[in-house]
Amino acid sequence: MEHYDYLIVGSGLYGATFAYKAKRLGKKVLVIDKRQHLGGNVYCEKIEGINVHKYGAHIFHTNNKMVWDFVNSIVEFNRYTNSPIANFKGELYNLPFNMNTFNRMWPDVHTPAEAQAKIEEQKADAEAAIGGREPQNLEEQAMCLVGKDIFTKLIKEYTEKQWGRDCKDLPAFIIKRLPVRMIFDNNYFNDSYQGIPIGGYNKLIEGLLEGVDCITGCDFFSSKCSPTGEKMNESWRMIADNLVYTGAIDEYFNYSLGKLDWRTVSFRTRVEDTSNYQGNAVVNYTSREVPYTRVIEHKHFEMFGQKVYESPKTVVSEEYSTEYEEGMEPYYPVNDERNNSLAEKYRKLANNEKNVIFGGRLGMYKYYDMSPIIEQVLNLNID
Repeated sequence: MEHYDYLIVGSGLYGATFAYKAKRLGKKVLVIDKRQHLGGNVYCEKIEGINVHKYGAHIFHTNNKMVWDFVNSIVEFNRYTNSPIANFKGELYNLPFNMNTFNRMWPDVHTPAEAQAKIEEQKADAEAAIGGREPQNLEEQAMCLVGKDIFTKLIKEYTEKQWGRDCKDLPAFIIKRLPVRMIFDNNYFNDSYQGIPIGGYNKLIEGLLEGVDCITGCDFFSSKCSPTGEKMNESWRMIADNLVYTGAIDEYFNYSLGKLDWRTVSFRTRVEDTSNYQGNAVVNYTSREVPYTRVIEHKHFEMFGQKVYESPKTVVSEEYSTEYEEGMEPYYPVNDERNNSLAEKYRKLANNEKNVIFGGRLGMYKYYDMSPIIEQVLNLNID
């Protein structure tokens, strides 16, 4: 095997952006990924001519013009605007919480002043119920932020499905704030730029990794791709001078301090024999009576207006949130005291690893949106 300046473990946005930048600086780079495809969780699978977000909805949004210009230099992005809907037992609400939401929740509320008064009244009731002390759990925190009605219909049961725990058993800091907008605006993000790559996220990954040596189906912790017959994590220095690692940080250290907890999601994807199944890309199901957390209709990410009807079929995915078990894909860090403390200990170990860069959601045990990941890499000094 040739020798490289950088071996990159994982071909998601962090790894692919690092590879792009390093190659532009004249570095010799090898990217490996244990999956049979490149792109990590932004990978799209083509079904019925529709780019299906195989690992869940990915909507690019940023206030950073440098990042926006960078990704658009790789592939042009469309004008998709994220405007999810919440379905509570058949009642439909706009997200984020805005004047459309409040009028649906309280039909006699028509003005921002009336909505604000209603919320303040319910917040006061919640604060009185806990005697003016600081909220001790997520339920108390949310009730003190938006009141009983919004919490009951749009937060409580949805959150409990996401985390697999009662809201009273979840720490308050998980919900530090809840966006409340006194305007009729269904745009979920406040960012200046948002969209989806035209042609899907695979186009972005292909552009980032153009001309880069890549091997799929190659597990860093097996001997399958190693030139020495040892596990690659023990012999990678024979392949490269430096390592960029975007896998799970605790696995890199062989769980020496203990295992970190994760939440994961699974999907049931099917083709529907209709042009338009739900009229929106994302519908959240906030009642526990529905076992999944949301339904994604993928064509709405890239097909707008009458184009929706040019395709006679559509693809939808039900998303289920579950506790992580061995062999599943880790998705979300569990941000409680135990895991945050353990992750910080692992990050200290990582800081002492010579010629190794840890990055991404798994490598840092932190939840990141896509734009901050790219921004981190663009701001790195690569020798």
